[in-house]
Amino acid sequence: MPAPKAHDWIMGLAPYVPGRSHADGVKKVVKLSANESAFGPSPKAIEAIKAAAGGVMRYPDPASNDLRAAIANVHGLKAERILCGAGSDEGLILLIHTYAGPGDEVIFSTYGFMVYPIQAQAAGATGVAVPNKDWAADVDGILAAVTDRTTMVIIDNPNNPTGAYLPWSEVERLHAGLPAHVMLVLDAAYAECVTASDYEAGEALVDSASNVVMTRTFSKMYALAGLRVGWLYAPDAVIDALNRWRMPFNVCLSGQVAALAAVNDQKHLDAAVRHNNEWRDWMTAKLSALGLDVVPSETNFILVEFPHEAPFTAAACNEYLTANGYLVRALPVLPHHLRISVGTDEQNRAVTQLITAFMSGTDAEEAANG
Repeated sequence: MPAPKAHDWIMGLAPYVPGRSHADGVKKVVKLSANESAFGPSPKAIEAIKAAAGGVMRYPDPASNDLRAAIANVHGLKAERILCGAGSDEGLILLIHTYAGPGDEVIFSTYGFMVYPIQAQAAGATGVAVPNKDWAADVDGILAAVTDRTTMVIIDNPNNPTGAYLPWSEVERLHAGLPAHVMLVLDAAYAECVTASDYEAGEALVDSASNVVMTRTFSKMYALAGLRVGWLYAPDAVIDALNRWRMPFNVCLSGQVAALAAVNDQKHLDAAVRHNNEWRDWMTAKLSALGLDVVPSETNFILVEFPHEAPFTAAACNEYLTANGYLVRALPVLPHHLRISVGTDEQNRAVTQLITAFMSGTDAEEAANG
């Protein structure tokens, strides 16, 4: 009998594969594969969740009004131009499906967040991958790829999975070179991690242009990944379009109250950022001293290149780390690299020690004791 048929472009999709959280045969693992914050959320966020638990029989505020007001206050933004969602992913999905479809093109970097090509294809649009330059987005390459079918350009800045960033002058140059009808989406999921003085997340450009959107998240340095809370800042017309079809009550009650408490606890955020950046730099120095190529990172992870020939390949190191209880991210598009999230003090020392042991051919237990 005939059955419902999905769109061909849906059935051709390769689904998103998240970072591993378990490994066969390994009882206890340390997860450094998903860029989660090992520093943990604000204690005030935890208390807010507990306090709200008794009210879960009620729907949450459909517009996340209190949260939007708090975000606006902290960042100096206009609350009416903020839209909250289930992680920054929802904002990206809403944008792609609102402004791209069959016959349209969406441009992104070859090495970039895997949600972009998946959702472009899910919308029936054509994804156009432009090779990275110095691990970040290539402005000239992107501008050269723009055609009359292009409706959107997305850059993750800083980049995931490389950790590299694009200076603000380059973002401005990219925007200036785009046709007015092409939307520029600035995915700033890792903005809180950045220490570079020539970086901006994009708020001011959103305020001055009609074709720029910035997306942010509470999943990284705010450490609320399990609650799925994110937001975007966009021109009024974009907010109006997205609100016409986003799901109502899209941010759960516990997510709203936890994010509200977290964004109001900037002291805790500052401590989390200090921890991240100190250990990110420490791990970079230690692994670089082994002769490994580490991409300079402005995120909460590092991307490490291993020798291309056996026995010290990325794949072999990944197996070695897994066998010793440490899960990092192996990426098909970067077969000679491993992406390693910043963890706790103990985890950062241990994974670095394991990689040192691997590169020297030393037994892990021997290295730990010596």
